[in-house]
Amino acid sequence: MMRYSYCGNSGVQLPKISLGFWHNFGFVDDYETAREMVMYAFDQGVTHFDLANNYGPPPGSAESNFGKILKENLSSHRDEMIISSKAGHLMWEGPYGDGSSRKYLMASINQSLKRTGLEYFDIFYSHRYDPNTPVEETMQALVDIVRQGKALYIGLSKYPPLQARIAMSYLKERDVPSLIFQDKYSMFNRQPEKDILGITREFGSGFIGFSPLAQGILTDKYLQGIPADSRAAKPTGFLQRGQVTSLLVEKVRQLSVMAEQRGQTMAELALAWALRDDRVTSLIVGARNLEQLKDNLKALQKTSFSIEELERIDTILDGATL
Repeated sequence: MMRYSYCGNSGVQLPKISLGFWHNFGFVDDYETAREMVMYAFDQGVTHFDLANNYGPPPGSAESNFGKILKENLSSHRDEMIISSKAGHLMWEGPYGDGSSRKYLMASINQSLKRTGLEYFDIFYSHRYDPNTPVEETMQALVDIVRQGKALYIGLSKYPPLQARIAMSYLKERDVPSLIFQDKYSMFNRQPEKDILGITREFGSGFIGFSPLAQGILTDKYLQGIPADSRAAKPTGFLQRGQVTSLLVEKVRQLSVMAEQRGQTMAELALAWALRDDRVTSLIVGARNLEQLKDNLKALQKTSFSIEELERIDTILDGATL
């Protein structure tokens, strides 16, 4: 069932759906559920696993858990996988545990390799643009990481368009081009269509979208209120209760009618829609359990849309942003 796309102008193929470890894979989560999801994903052709040094909680624990799963279950399949990690957000206290300096990036990748038990990452990202560090310093550190054999390819995440262009130019001039750009992309966040997707195509870079389900809003989870076990119900986190507005819920309710007419769940529709643009190489899903993961993967069974369906979706989405 899995489909693959070449990543930009490279020879690397990524699955249309990748498994992300931002949530649900830390020490606070159930290890057996995490292991079950990784094993099922790989059996279904999900060959790309997306990590970062600060994923957890606590920070670092998602990488440690992935390393344990890999060692105990999938070590003989390492060369069949694309394993990525990142550094750029707060990881430890003090002046060198945050940002995008050479000091922080070099220390971070060494720590991440130890936690995962890997000899190298397939992709290593600068997790965010750091206005306090010259882009050239950050990019040279990434170039050197590749030349030292600690990563095969370089990626950028969440860079503003101007800085993304500067960074990609720097990397290209040193023959270590940006393989992929990662950014938030969903029905409720279409900003990449206005800028980044054009830049990635210009530089021959792939694009991978995270939060394609808008932290769960683009599912049927919030149609009847905010469940006690949902992300929005937690006092801390990236989705706050106030973001689940009546406007967005009404949009999802209308989209759910379309999904039912297409024989899909709301989540399947949202993922299929995000893959309609051939500039989108892959999407990162962060399933909480195996059933959610299975539902996400079913989106690949029907990814085509009629012109009328796309126009109807655009009409529904008008004025909806998150």
